[in-house]
Amino acid sequence: MSVIEDTRKVMQDFLAPEMRAISARLDALELRFGIVDKRFDSVDHHFERVDQKLDGIDRKFDDVERRSEKRHDEVLGAIARMSDYSSVLERLARLESLQRPAQ
Repeated sequence: MSVIEDTRKVMQDFLAPEMRAISARLDALELRFGIVDKRFDSVDHHFERVDQKLDGIDRKFDDVERRSEKRHDEVLGAIARMSDYSSVLERLARLESLQRPAQ
């Protein structure tokens, strides 16, 4: 029985303090990981805000693009009307020039 008790004593003298030290180190690591996890949460929150701002900017660019396309179409329509108007003026001028010699 003395060998068993000697073995038990060695285990208690050696392993118990080592187990306590390992437990303390694990607790410290868990604390550090908790701090790092909170930092990552903060960074994730920051990136979410940046994504929201970029989404807003994208919407503004889309709005500007729609307005510019609308204005472009309006300008092209005005140019088409001007060309129609100028062709009408040219035709009117030709008709007037034809009528002048007859008078």
